[in-house]
Amino acid sequence: MEQPAATYQVLGAAIRTRRMHLGLSIAECAGAAGISRPYLNQLELGQRQRMKPGTYKGLRRALDLPATDTRLLVAATSRKERHHAGRHEDPPDRAARP
Repeated sequence: MEQPAATYQVLGAAIRTRRMHLGLSIAECAGAAGISRPYLNQLELGQRQRMKPGTYKGLRRALDLPATDTRLLVAATSRKERHHAGRHEDPPDRAARP
C-alpha cells in the first residue's frame, strides 16, 4: 500500500489562477480551506511551497478540485529537471583545484 506524501510541493501560480477563476478572494479561499490568509498569500507568491497532506486537502476542496486533480502540484519530472539543471554534465577536474 502506497503511503501518502509527507508534504506536497505546490505551484503558487496555479493556486492563484484557480482561486481567481472561481471568483474567490484570498480571505474567502483561506477560510474555506481552513488556513490563514497570510499563509495562502505566501503560497500564491511562491514564498512557501510545501503543504502537509491535510492542509493540501483542505485547499484542494476549497478550490473545488477532485483528489485526482494534480494541477496544483509540482510534477515529479519538473523537480528532477530543476534538480539536474544546476549540475554540470561533467564534474570539474579535482586536479585543477589550487
